[in-house]
Amino acid sequence: MTNNNHTTEISNILVIGCGGAGLRAAIEIKLAGLQVSVLGKRIKTDSHTVLAAGGINAAFGNVDSEDSWEQHFADTYTEGYELGDPSQIEIMAQESPSVVKEIDKWGANFAKLKNGTLDQRFFGAHTYRRTCYSGDFTGLSILKTLIKKAESLKIPIHDNQYVTELLVKDEICFGAMSFNITTAERTVHLADAVILCTGGHTKIWKKSSSRKKENTGDGFYLSLKAGCQLKDMEMVQFHPSGMLAPEEIAGTLVTEAVRGEGGKLINNKGERFMINYDKERMELSTRDKVAIANYTEIAEGRGTPNGGVYLDISHLSKDLIMQKIPSIYRQFLDAQMLDISKEPMEVAPTAHYSMGGIVISPKEHCTSISGLYAAGEVAGGLHGANRLGGNSLAEILIFGKKAGIASVSYSNQLKAQIRSDESIKNAHENINKFLNKGTELAKPLQHELSNVMWKHCGVIKDKKSLKSGLEKIKSIRNIIKDVDVRIDYQSCDDLVQVFDLESSAISAEATILSALNREESRGSHQRSDYPELNPFEKCNYHVKLNTQTFDLEISRNNISPLRKDLQNILSKTTKVLNLKGKLLE
Repeated sequence: MTNNNHTTEISNILVIGCGGAGLRAAIEIKLAGLQVSVLGKRIKTDSHTVLAAGGINAAFGNVDSEDSWEQHFADTYTEGYELGDPSQIEIMAQESPSVVKEIDKWGANFAKLKNGTLDQRFFGAHTYRRTCYSGDFTGLSILKTLIKKAESLKIPIHDNQYVTELLVKDEICFGAMSFNITTAERTVHLADAVILCTGGHTKIWKKSSSRKKENTGDGFYLSLKAGCQLKDMEMVQFHPSGMLAPEEIAGTLVTEAVRGEGGKLINNKGERFMINYDKERMELSTRDKVAIANYTEIAEGRGTPNGGVYLDISHLSKDLIMQKIPSIYRQFLDAQMLDISKEPMEVAPTAHYSMGGIVISPKEHCTSISGLYAAGEVAGGLHGANRLGGNSLAEILIFGKKAGIASVSYSNQLKAQIRSDESIKNAHENINKFLNKGTELAKPLQHELSNVMWKHCGVIKDKKSLKSGLEKIKSIRNIIKDVDVRIDYQSCDDLVQVFDLESSAISAEATILSALNREESRGSHQRSDYPELNPFEKCNYHVKLNTQTFDLEISRNNISPLRKDLQNILSKTTKVLNLKGKLLE
């Protein structure tokens, strides 16, 4: 079926993704006086940002006066196993207090101390209490605030738009093609610059904290086709605590704030088992260590009847639970009729966060393609091999803003606008190729893919399993062309599903390929056949797409030595392991 019909929209800057990073970028662009347009796959009030519940980090020192940006830098860099980009980490640690103050002033309404300063609590592996919060719905509070600000500036936000292709000519990006998820009507969005804020790819695992049709790897797919490289794709964070039941919401996040407020992990023998994995920090250890601990307890037969472990906060008063983690209380009551003030929760690891992503410059967040920027979870480099809870919300505000500023500068200095009828024609053909009566269905293939990723590229993996998983993913990629796609007046779900599937498959292959090449265990990347950290593997693995064969190619990139001033920061900062009196136990 051939269809090259479209409408055209023009703006200075196009932002793809209406979560926290995208909205913060759009606000900065509008404040600079340029026209900006925002496209969202989901409705603007329900982007993935709403699931970032626990809080946002900023080294104010309001509760623990010893805290500093230097300590925040040291915690993030070291707990990321020294794979994170130090320049990005430095920027985040230095600038997070200002963006937190800004968003609170705009209306985020963070919890306050009696003296009016922002309250702060522990998140796992942070040396001091530096996480600011709005109950256990901080992401939702931030998103609502950004939407209100965007609306006050009259920024157009287009919901239900599925972006299928970035428009590129001579390694210059000048827009994107999208279709309306309800009507299938196509739009060519022309712009001086494009900012990708599309999230990650964790929905491609069977158990995931992401919801249906989000985090399917769209941004990775778009950027690879445009000519960008991805880095650290093997570094996928499995959150220690996802819900087990009911089945339709399995994997739904149980925020780290539960452990931050004193929640205890217990096996089927009644043992508080984290003492065997991190005696000093216990439940406040890094996410990778707690996830591995939970996985191990379950795998070795010490799990719950439903295949999880117990997370118990019933030693706290109901009033305190309702004050500190009200959403979680309601979440379990609604889903399971479980009162967490009286009974423990059952939880298990769940795919949660893509720490790898598009290779970008640390300050401007520009890619290797002129006019193309990326911010938020889709961008790689900040977290290394393990993400500290509370850093992602800081990341989206800081680097969303910086990408916005950089795109404005790029647009203002642009002498001529790039356009290409051929690129637009190719974008149409990329959609048209799926409009046929095929022999396969996208939904079962997506289900198969998620099972493959959970079985072959889960919390702990090995060479044999990874190689088997890689072949299965390649097989899925080969038959996508045979998927049956039909559009009628009622729906174009088939078209959405096949693009989700193609994005998921290429993201899955990039992840497994990277995991195969990293022959060690480091942070979130755990290999049973290479159980030790290997100093030789202190590097980043980059993946690119061969546009002729459509095969993925991988390369090893050595990490430059840390700057001397940052080395000095590491040598002077300390880890506080005595948490007595600092937790609500």
